[in-house]
Amino acid sequence: MKILLANPRGFCAGVNMAIECVDRVLQLKGAPVYVYHEIVHNRHVVERFTRQGVVFVNSIDEVPEGGTVVYSAHGVSPEIRESAKRRRLVQVDATCPLVTKVHNEAIRYARQKFTIVLIGHADHDEVVGTLGEAPDAMNIVESVEDVQNLHIPDDHRVAYLTQTTLSLDDASKIIAALKQKFPHIQAPPKEDICYATTNRQTAVQKLAAECDMVLVVGSQNSSNSKRLVEMSQNRGTVAYLVDDSSHIDHAWFDNVKTVLITAGASAPEDLVQEIVDLLKVHYGATVEPRYVTDEDVHFELPLSLRKLEEHHAAVGK
Repeated sequence: MKILLANPRGFCAGVNMAIECVDRVLQLKGAPVYVYHEIVHNRHVVERFTRQGVVFVNSIDEVPEGGTVVYSAHGVSPEIRESAKRRRLVQVDATCPLVTKVHNEAIRYARQKFTIVLIGHADHDEVVGTLGEAPDAMNIVESVEDVQNLHIPDDHRVAYLTQTTLSLDDASKIIAALKQKFPHIQAPPKEDICYATTNRQTAVQKLAAECDMVLVVGSQNSSNSKRLVEMSQNRGTVAYLVDDSSHIDHAWFDNVKTVLITAGASAPEDLVQEIVDLLKVHYGATVEPRYVTDEDVHFELPLSLRKLEEHHAAVGK
């Protein structure tokens, strides 16, 4: 058996930044550290932090008054920030800068009195946060059918935004439907689907045809990981989403000679290597790294964290 190991794969710059934020707050404050929603959508990352004393909450009211809260990479609504302020919480904002970009676009379009169409999954943390920036101006669509059912008055100016982790295949169809229905619709100044989502999907797009099967390492609640599975299936190659090596079903490998392995943007590399090692042991697999594009993006730690560190350093003196 041959393994094609897709590059780039795994952690993106936003995930690296968010995880480092929690690590640093743990070092500064000690356990417990409170994080609003899962810091990233990966079960193993969440469980590892939980063992270190991180408490993941779904309500700001669960954070003790005057405490410290870290916001997840997916962003939060202004309402959450106001609730945190009322509770005198120290807020460390680990929102991915590319999600913040979409929030800023929503604010700008709303101020200019646009009706905004947000393409995304309504229950996803990122979409919930973006919707909170301009709830009265925004319509969420998840499919071409949703576009057909949209009713926006002819005299309204219309713009669209997208969730950063969408399927390129699905997004292009929905955008085409929007442009057909609203010929003058405004697009975001720069593509909202993030570089990491695009790069990982492009790798699958280019390599899946060479393989009998694709394994995507990622959790079931990871939007970008699920989109990698869809990207492969759309091109006729069977694909499975696995959290780790324990989710491998050896029945999948009957008559399989070539496997593509990739990982969603929130999946740790050690989980990928565990699966590679498993296939080496069971099937004598050889590994061929395949590089589709270079990726060297890095995000600075947020100002809110740097200020917290400066404060602690000053108090320590």
